Amino acid sequence: MKRQPSWTRLLARNAALMTRALKPLHDKRKPPRSGEGDWLAGMVMSAVGPRRYWLFRPAGVKFGERLPLMVMLHGCHQDARSFADSTRMNTLATRERFLVLYPEQSRLSNGQGCWNWFDTKSGRAQAEAAWLMQAVDHACLFHAADRQRVAVAGLSAGASMAALLATRYPDRFQAVVMHSGIPPGAADSMLSAVGAMQGRPGALQATTPTAADWPALMVIHGDEDALVSAENADAAAQLWSGAAGARASRARELQRGKRYPMQVVDFKRGAKLVATQVSVAQLGHAWSGGAAGQRFSDAKGPDSSRMAWAFAAKQFAR
Repeated sequence: MKRQPSWTRLLARNAALMTRALKPLHDKRKPPRSGEGDWLAGMVMSAVGPRRYWLFRPAGVKFGERLPLMVMLHGCHQDARSFADSTRMNTLATRERFLVLYPEQSRLSNGQGCWNWFDTKSGRAQAEAAWLMQAVDHACLFHAADRQRVAVAGLSAGASMAALLATRYPDRFQAVVMHSGIPPGAADSMLSAVGAMQGRPGALQATTPTAADWPALMVIHGDEDALVSAENADAAAQLWSGAAGARASRARELQRGKRYPMQVVDFKRGAKLVATQVSVAQLGHAWSGGAAGQRFSDAKGPDSSRMAWAFAAKQFAR
């Protein structure tokens, strides 16, 4: 006759199953591997329901001190913690003393964790942009972020949403960094988004600019990106420069150590920098200079986290 398991063994087995089931949630609450400070959970109540964000606050923030804020928008198949691990932005925030806000897309809104930047016909993109701004307001109100020094950066779908935020709320940001993304107006549905990703003729005809005072743009793209065509980087730079009446400078070639080389072009109106386009040779669809072993991260590329912060800091100084 088969021996029945004891209550002790049943309880132990159930506890093990519960621990395994809760592990993903526990891992999300664990701070990322980089940066000395606090990894804080937050939530906003939006028109589409509760939405979660995470905020990194470097150690040693004094009472009454207001720090700059970098908003980081993850790409598809990522979340806040994996994006923080990949970009190592928290390490930079610890050294340079700024806050980092990581809004997180709900899997109920998009099964792959993508921001719905393209879904403008239904208003879904605008609704997501609105709750992201609520998260920025939370960071300013509850975590003493400086409203006058806010920048937004993103990868892939996060880059596209970052650009949408910057053009919808231009007075709220001083800089925007698009890494491997698609400019606003290039798509208004899932079908047109796929076309824009592939760089199909006609898919990159962005909407006519309505403002010439958008925040300064840095666009970073790998020339071997097989998922999002590098034509989108050209389109974004042209969109910004066209809106401001800026002219392109002569391209300059840069390489740091053994990292991939890059070509940099600035677009200026007089002495004012409107946009900077960085084309990284040999880089695919990945965060340039990101942590090794992470998804959508290439450690061999130039450090885009450092470039993004340096670009934002220059705009704050203005």
